[in-house]
Amino acid sequence: MSSMFGKPRAGNASNDRNTQNHLPECNIALLGCRGAGKSALTVKFLTKRFISEYDPNLEDIYTSEEIVDQQPVLLRVMDTADQDGPVNCERYLHWASAFMVVYSIENKRSFDICHRYLEIISLHTKGVQQDHPVLLLGNKLDMERYRQVSKADGSSLATKYGYMFYEVSACLDFESVRQVFHDAVREVRRETERNLAVRPLFIAEEKPYLSLPIATAVSSKHGIPTFSTLSTVSYKEIPPVAQAKVITVKSSRAQSKRKAPTLTLLKGFKIF
Repeated sequence: MSSMFGKPRAGNASNDRNTQNHLPECNIALLGCRGAGKSALTVKFLTKRFISEYDPNLEDIYTSEEIVDQQPVLLRVMDTADQDGPVNCERYLHWASAFMVVYSIENKRSFDICHRYLEIISLHTKGVQQDHPVLLLGNKLDMERYRQVSKADGSSLATKYGYMFYEVSACLDFESVRQVFHDAVREVRRETERNLAVRPLFIAEEKPYLSLPIATAVSSKHGIPTFSTLSTVSYKEIPPVAQAKVITVKSSRAQSKRKAPTLTLLKGFKIF
């Protein structure tokens, strides 16, 4: 099931659907064990509200029209319902444009499970052409006094895989939560642009041909022969420029005292 968030727009539902169809899309999957705060982050981002209790068995995809850096995007967020680690990963590995792996800073076990998620994503992205941005999130920053996972440990784990790292609080700060989601969209855009920039170009080369019309005599109405160039055309391939040899043909010295004309040809052609 999919739910729609965002500000209501003027106009009918058909116009809204047409607008969504023309927006660039970004799919983000939130991963982590039960109690890490995935649903709280999702709802905070979409509604600016904090709700402390959720059904841990409910998995859903939410859709919101966002403006990131003055550019609209249709953002889809999958709030997964894994309980104790990765299960049936194909459902989001082949769907998501970016991944957010979430743990709670006051739960060491949730952090340990993140290792498994990051390893699975790392193995998956090795076999695809376009990279998928991954963000490691330490949630529940408001529970600092109960912290079991240091910021240094979280940063070290993210650096190990070359991923981005954040610490946020779904309870307190909406701006930080929004920045994380918008940064994910920015990274997806960068990867898409980078993939387009390195796409190979294929150029079809065509060899040039020279048309040599054969002049044939055709009698006119007045009995004076004329020449027609509309007969069958003979094609000869022009030698490559690097192999072309210039030949100069001069007229006889006995023709006149005028400067002898010269004719420049390419080697391999005959004068008819």
